[in-house]
Amino acid sequence: MKKKLASFIFTVFIFITIFSNLPTFTPIINKPIDVSTLPYETLSSTEINSIMRMREEEKLARDVYLTLYNAWEIQIFYNIATRAEQLHMDSVKALIDKYDLEDPVKDDTIGIFSDKEMQKLYYDLVTLGTKSEVDALKVGATIEDLDIFDLDLALKEVDNKDIILVYDALIKGSENHMRAFINTLKQYNAYYEPQFISIDRFDQILNDTNTMQNNGQQHKGGQK
Repeated sequence: MKKKLASFIFTVFIFITIFSNLPTFTPIINKPIDVSTLPYETLSSTEINSIMRMREEEKLARDVYLTLYNAWEIQIFYNIATRAEQLHMDSVKALIDKYDLEDPVKDDTIGIFSDKEMQKLYYDLVTLGTKSEVDALKVGATIEDLDIFDLDLALKEVDNKDIILVYDALIKGSENHMRAFINTLKQYNAYYEPQFISIDRFDQILNDTNTMQNNGQQHKGGQK
């Protein structure tokens, strides 16, 4: 009996020691951000253009990831598209609704965009991502790279509290997704070099564990 009790106490001690030393995670968006509680402020033309772009840029991520999941059945694409990117889209939509802006997403069909640049990006990224599994994962990293670059820039140009709240959350999510894609690429002995953000910003993201969460970094056949 004493031996069993001692073994149980030791197990509990090890469990507490391990989990007390884990990093504190910053929660990622798990529901659309409520911007209604923040003040209604005048929007500048820069802020309006930024909201319009981010709405379609988040749709770009969702649509490309769902398309690449259908091509390769790599679970990370499905998880990020359905658990995060749709919520990111909805959070930006909350800003559009609050300020009674015209939603650029007139057709929510996968692969359909109002912005010609986004339309071309979708075709280009899907074409590249369907060449191989590694190319697909690099496309995922590229999208998060672009997203972070645009959000970093946008945060220097906006001052409305509700926009800042949404963009801060989107950045945390994109940084988390970037780490997930890089970690999955390592399983293929492959790597990604940033095309938009600086190498210092890239390294800072990879070294920051405060917003890491499980995005289902499985290969084919993982649970949805």
